[in-house]
Amino acid sequence: MAWVDDEAIRALNRRWLGRDRATDVLSFPMREGRFADDAGALLGDVVISLETALRMARRRRVSADRIVAHLLVHGVLHLLGHDHVGSARRRTAMRAEERRLLRRAGALVPAIKLMPVPPRHARPAPRGRTRRRSGSP
Repeated sequence: MAWVDDEAIRALNRRWLGRDRATDVLSFPMREGRFADDAGALLGDVVISLETALRMARRRRVSADRIVAHLLVHGVLHLLGHDHVGSARRRTAMRAEERRLLRRAGALVPAIKLMPVPPRHARPAPRGRTRRRSGSP
């Protein structure tokens, strides 16, 4: 696993996936492609943008540890062949496996309070005062 900044992950994303933007996590499997026969027990590499992870943590109001744990699990699942692109069924299956592994990791390492896996479009609740509904005290 490698932690990088947004500039470095953007360069990797552009070079290997043709996407000229920063992202949160990239996985580079060793069991596919030219060097698959030489990989042995190695799954591959997971690269996490710590800069993006910290922004995600602030936005979701959770610890950076929780975000990094989630991104690491997500990246390793990609190395194992899971994918969330293309079909709702595959996306649902991968998210379920993320949740299972994150719960398991939380049980093994109680100091890590792992986050639930929110849908990509989820937004945190607004901070500060909220409007009261009529009839509420």
